[in-house]
Amino acid sequence: MAVRILIIDDDVELCGLLHEFLGAEGYELELQHRGGGAAARAVSGDYSLVVLDVMLPEVNGFDILREIRRTSEVPVILLTARGDDVDRILGLELGADDYLPKPFNPRELLARIHAVLRRLERRDAGQDSRVLEVGDVILDPGSRTVVRNGQPVPLTTVEFDVLRVLLASAGQVVSREELSERVLERKFDPFDRSIDMHISKLRRKLEDQDGGVERIKTVRGAGYIYAQPSGRPERDGGR
Repeated sequence: MAVRILIIDDDVELCGLLHEFLGAEGYELELQHRGGGAAARAVSGDYSLVVLDVMLPEVNGFDILREIRRTSEVPVILLTARGDDVDRILGLELGADDYLPKPFNPRELLARIHAVLRRLERRDAGQDSRVLEVGDVILDPGSRTVVRNGQPVPLTTVEFDVLRVLLASAGQVVSREELSERVLERKFDPFDRSIDMHISKLRRKLEDQDGGVERIKTVRGAGYIYAQPSGRPERDGGR
């Protein structure tokens, strides 16, 4: 079955270009040019992925993303104003899987779509089903859940994948390059702060109740390390 993508953008000319370009790549596209009713359409279950512009009439993209994330984990790629870090940071905070600044080359959007869908395929295929347990944090790839000190920690898809890489290498430095290639499936760009933003969100979610204990440490010029000491060894999810 063809992958169906919902594009929510009021730029009719751009949507026409994307419809032609992505359609030639085998995707089925549905277009919506206004914010009203867009969230309900996005969570209908009819689409594998949503491309969402921030600037929309009636309802802005951030409000639509908030509404989507209340009930759905459908992947969302956010289109933001070029150079506007605030939009990008807020989009990731609200649960966007990726973002792309306007204007952009359609081939770059295609690459982002491929990367997000590959992550989704790996998740559904249950690859690397080992349950990771480091200290009081337990990550279960099978159920896509994270528990800290017995309490569930809600994470976005990308946050979960970043944490899984860090926990699997607990006590060792993981470079930004490796995180970008393994999680975002693209070469690291020093001007792209996506990984740093996801790390920042993970820190807040994991350390809120720790009284300042730093679990994920920055190693200057090298990357990140999950430094929380292990309480029990990693265990296999199939046992």
